[in-house]
Amino acid sequence: MKIKFFFMFFNVLLICVGGLATSSLLYAQTEIDVNVNETTNQIKHYPKFNIHEYTLKNGLKVIVKEDRRAPVAVSQIWYKVGSANEVNGDTGLSHVLEHMMFKGTSTYPSGEFSKIIAANGGRENAFTGRDYTAYFQLLEKSRLNVSFELEADRMRGSLLDAKEFAKEIRVVMEERRMRTDDNPQALMYEQFSAVAYLNSPYHAPVIGWMNDLEHMQAEDLRVWYDRWYQPNNATLVVVGDVDHQDIFKEADKYFGVIDAGPVPVVKPRKEIVQKGERRIVVKAPAQVPYLLMGYKFPSVSDAEQAWEPYAAEVLLGILDGGASARFAKHIIREDQVAARVGAGYDSYTPHQELFLFDGTPAPGHDIKQLEEAIKGQIDKIKTELVTEKELDRVKAQVVASKVYERDSIFYQAMQIGRLETIGLGWQLGETYVHHINSVTPEQVQAVARKYFTGDTLTVAVLAPQPMNQPQRAGAATAGGRHGR
Repeated sequence: MKIKFFFMFFNVLLICVGGLATSSLLYAQTEIDVNVNETTNQIKHYPKFNIHEYTLKNGLKVIVKEDRRAPVAVSQIWYKVGSANEVNGDTGLSHVLEHMMFKGTSTYPSGEFSKIIAANGGRENAFTGRDYTAYFQLLEKSRLNVSFELEADRMRGSLLDAKEFAKEIRVVMEERRMRTDDNPQALMYEQFSAVAYLNSPYHAPVIGWMNDLEHMQAEDLRVWYDRWYQPNNATLVVVGDVDHQDIFKEADKYFGVIDAGPVPVVKPRKEIVQKGERRIVVKAPAQVPYLLMGYKFPSVSDAEQAWEPYAAEVLLGILDGGASARFAKHIIREDQVAARVGAGYDSYTPHQELFLFDGTPAPGHDIKQLEEAIKGQIDKIKTELVTEKELDRVKAQVVASKVYERDSIFYQAMQIGRLETIGLGWQLGETYVHHINSVTPEQVQAVARKYFTGDTLTVAVLAPQPMNQPQRAGAATAGGRHGR
């Protein structure tokens, strides 16, 4: 599923701990009930999954998953704020604030946070997405208190110094130039999203529009920080060789002293109904043309039928689930229309999603032929039931990927934190494999017929321009990363 990685690159950029996140969680069990032994109003135990929850008096939720295979642990603090909370004129605030969170408090001056984590043998960074901002540290298990102390200190103690901001905003603008303005595919994806989403919170890029970055002030960040960075708007996730009772005590010690604050009530922002196909052409220096297509699709948050997003995930695997999938077999190897073609879809989001297709035509073929080839494969799904053999292949891939994900405590925490923060609850991820295994050929065909319609399609074409612009020297970026 090649476009899954392309799509996530612009929406969930996680570099420091390897790889990119997938859209779901783990466990290939057939039961979908999540047993809970609730001992108090603040503490819940889920022994089936080795997961324990504790809500501090100030509203901070702490989720601990015990995984004792190695003497390490990951700590992640997730804030319920991202680019989807921003409005025109103020885009990029969440990502710039993420950078500034590394620029010091009255206790620890700028740069000390990273130095202390490194001195304790750990790794740390952060990432901003459309629906969240998160900070993480990977440490030997006995050093987690260092992480807690530092994160609690900057939860409400970041200085957001105007001089530091003046330097860091230039770093972010250079980051935008390197990753978007000087990258033709990224530039096209950004403009594609702005056309596909008119009034959705996903209309603007996570990193922000350049004009908004140029006019951003340090005081804008202070207002944003005070509005969203509250313990009752955050979740602390710890996964690793730990005891949940010890973690709860440490969380109380460091985070429990922070007072809860008012958090804005987010008004619903629902994308208007698309009334017809939209097309754009993006001209940029490039060597080859590039096609990006997207159909409006529901996520688990707004699907009319609960099974539809899972059927869409299976459909994704049938079209673009490796060398045996239909795109690789027919469009690349047999017809040789594409040098590269892929698809992508994320079922776990709080807003309407896009089912994406992208590709580059093979020599001797053009964008129109590639688009027709992709639509041809879509039409086959609509008219012919997929085979049980194809379903079995996709389902086996899903089970295998979930098992492999368990090897990483980082991504176990990532999936818990993400689902909690976007309001779906980590428990939903535990049912993912069951839902995928329940998908039928008829359901795959039904979602294709229902949602692959011309009226919800947006198409972007990259028209290559001469590569006559000298490359600019890149600037190193400090702080975190921006993403989905």
